[in-house]
Amino acid sequence: MTTRIEQKAIIEGLLFVVGDEGLESKQAADILQIEQSQAESIIQEMKQDYQSDERGIEIVEIAGGYQFSTKAKHINYYEKFVESPTTGSLSQAALETLAIIAYKQPITRAEIEDIRGVKTEKPLQTLASKELVKEVGRAEGTGRAILYGTTRDFLEYFGLKTIEDLPHLPDHVEDDSIETEADLFFENFQNAIGPNNEEE
Repeated sequence: MTTRIEQKAIIEGLLFVVGDEGLESKQAADILQIEQSQAESIIQEMKQDYQSDERGIEIVEIAGGYQFSTKAKHINYYEKFVESPTTGSLSQAALETLAIIAYKQPITRAEIEDIRGVKTEKPLQTLASKELVKEVGRAEGTGRAILYGTTRDFLEYFGLKTIEDLPHLPDHVEDDSIETEADLFFENFQNAIGPNNEEE
């Protein structure tokens, strides 16, 4: 039987892993093999812990799930980071993620990661902070994962009139050729935007 301290640590790790997909108290309870009311009590206690001024993030509840979020009172510092010259360009990971969203929208983070083969939380955060992508809804089914799509700023940033102006992908790409598909997304998108965006 795990202790309450261990349970907190496990839930903290789960919140980090799920990212913006959110963690429901029932999911935490099932994983820890405890009652849902007990899991809910632990999460509420953790929410209070994260309210400390020593913490830069907090636990918030969105659409019935819990996730980590930055604190609103620090927003000015985050804006300075986004506007910094060193963060003005997009990395290859961010560009690849953006290309997949542009071609496959609306799409969930899990679906993006299936195509890229790697975690995509940080690139998504970068793209959202630059207002190039946004939440456009929730997927059907368990967990109701967030769906992502491009924004008007995305079109302006890359000089596109509409999303239909994106370069067409070759017709021969097979759905099960995930790595090849991701490479094609990135290659076509790079050709579309030109050499103005360097890696971070």
